[in-house]
Amino acid sequence: MTLPGRPDTGEIHYDLPSPYIPHSCGLLHLPRFIAKAKRAVKGELGKSYQRNYKRGFDRFLCLHLGIDPDTVEEIVRTSADDAEINRHLLKILPEDIRVAKWNREIVQKGMSEMGREALERAKDKMDISDRKDLVSFADMIEFDEERIP
Repeated sequence: MTLPGRPDTGEIHYDLPSPYIPHSCGLLHLPRFIAKAKRAVKGELGKSYQRNYKRGFDRFLCLHLGIDPDTVEEIVRTSADDAEINRHLLKILPEDIRVAKWNREIVQKGMSEMGREALERAKDKMDISDRKDLVSFADMIEFDEERIP
């Protein structure tokens, strides 16, 4: 779907969780990464999402946790259901997942000087440079998936 004033970003997966939704362990974005992995292993991850799959927030999260994004994908591929995914994830997560540090970091992506410049370039590309309410990359995801009008 292409919205007026926005370039075609490809298929939008409206069913993906918001990056602001926490996993039961407390980490923001983890449910979204898992949901994207579920689509990817079925070959159903849209082209516009493939560009940042296991990169961007997914990679930052895995770096924070000291795990490989491919390992998360393999857990999703080989698990029968969400409960099994969570059991396997708990086995590979560090004892201290530093929830507050990660959650603060993800909601502030785009607020450093370099981040603000990148955010402004992204807004320019989407022809929404007038949107001062979009202050982070998580906000841009929310906007792109129409959770922020």
